[in-house]
Amino acid sequence: MKSNDAIYSTIYESEAFGPITLASDGRNLVGLWLEGQKYYAATVVGEMIPNDDAAPFAQTREWLDRYFAGQRPDPAELPLAPLGSAFRQRVWEKLLEIPYGLTCTYGDIATALAREDGKEKMSAQAVGGAVGHNPISIIIPCHRVVGSNGSLTGYAGGIDKKVRLLEHEGALSEDFFIPTKGTAL
Repeated sequence: MKSNDAIYSTIYESEAFGPITLASDGRNLVGLWLEGQKYYAATVVGEMIPNDDAAPFAQTREWLDRYFAGQRPDPAELPLAPLGSAFRQRVWEKLLEIPYGLTCTYGDIATALAREDGKEKMSAQAVGGAVGHNPISIIIPCHRVVGSNGSLTGYAGGIDKKVRLLEHEGALSEDFFIPTKGTAL
């Protein structure tokens, strides 16, 4: 994105999570951040211009309303355009493949990407970095990724919110746990 490209923002009020910032380039959704989220608006160059009517905010609000009402809207319904490196884009595409109500591990994603590249393996830690920098939380479901040992680590929106999203989707397993130490809390 060039520095002179306008990025518009609006706030979606969520009962469960409070204010959620949406960002758009006027055609596509480029950001969705929870209040206080790590890497908040990190992909936005310059200031966001408040504009409640920018496309596709109405469509995104309706999608979020359905999601929080317990429905399973498809992310493909929205024009998503997260900004990031080619590697991050590939990881975010893998996140979109994780079905509602299910989880996978960082290692699962690394294995899938390595297989696509004809490699023996890929770093799950590199995948974790890309997952953590996902600029369109909830819709690109980074909350559905867990550690191989069941650790609920690495959610930029906060572990408490990750737990609530997994509970909301019926995906919270009794085998999952919140880590007590580590760099990705």
